[in-house]
Amino acid sequence: MIERYQLRYFLAVVDQGNFSRAATHCNVAQPTLSVGIAKLERALGGALFLRSGHRVELTQAGSRLLAHARRIEGEFNLAQQAMAGSAQGPLTRMGVLKSLPGATIAAIARDARRIDPAARLELVEGTERELLGHVARGRVDCALTLVGRGSDRFLEEPLRQEGYALAVPVDHPAAGQASVAAETLNEDVMIVRRHCEALSETSRFFTERGVRPHFAYRSVNDERVMQMVAAGVGITLMPEGFEAPDIARPKLAGFDLRRTIGLAYAATVEAMAVSPPAIVMAARRMLGERP
Repeated sequence: MIERYQLRYFLAVVDQGNFSRAATHCNVAQPTLSVGIAKLERALGGALFLRSGHRVELTQAGSRLLAHARRIEGEFNLAQQAMAGSAQGPLTRMGVLKSLPGATIAAIARDARRIDPAARLELVEGTERELLGHVARGRVDCALTLVGRGSDRFLEEPLRQEGYALAVPVDHPAAGQASVAAETLNEDVMIVRRHCEALSETSRFFTERGVRPHFAYRSVNDERVMQMVAAGVGITLMPEGFEAPDIARPKLAGFDLRRTIGLAYAATVEAMAVSPPAIVMAARRMLGERP
């Protein structure tokens, strides 16, 4: 017989990436979780995970179980709410791209609460690659990420296109210009946004023009990058959606790369695009292309 706690342990290992973090997430000792997984594997007649050091991967049997386990856990939670007379709405799990402005995500979440105060939300932050993995494994219902990149793995809904522009302090010589040539920045100190999806294109663009600046700071935290730009530590290239009072955003002449932000839906919840929960409605309102 399969017990619910075994499925919860199984889902925790999938979501957390290894047994140690899964045990912490479930508030049990790691040996306890391992015993529960072993019992589940014996009940199903096969291994669910391939163990390699501190990392685990799903076997074919594990992949087959995953969708069923998600569905069972979801139905169990709904049943608990119904029997308890809970006023809470269904849970929506949305992945959010790390290179989206925090202010934008906060505004979407705020609007979702206004649309449906009873709705429950779980936000999972990640890179483009990480989020697509979460969608594929059912870790999230949908992801607010980059779309239109040539993949047909998921149902995609484009919401907004934007380009990239420099971020410089307001007292920088380029702050008052509409467009800046890369060659004029050869003496500038720069900041590297390590998680930027356009990092390789940016590096190639400057190298081809003989610009090899000193890098004063490297970060995956865009809010902190903006603070360092405003403080005069260096300049950088960022998506156009980032704004701050002490930062100017002139264009980088000749750098025409654009990105499309949208929603990618897990195969099991594609109906969400037709009957959207509050967070999807809010994302559409916030990011939907303006006429």
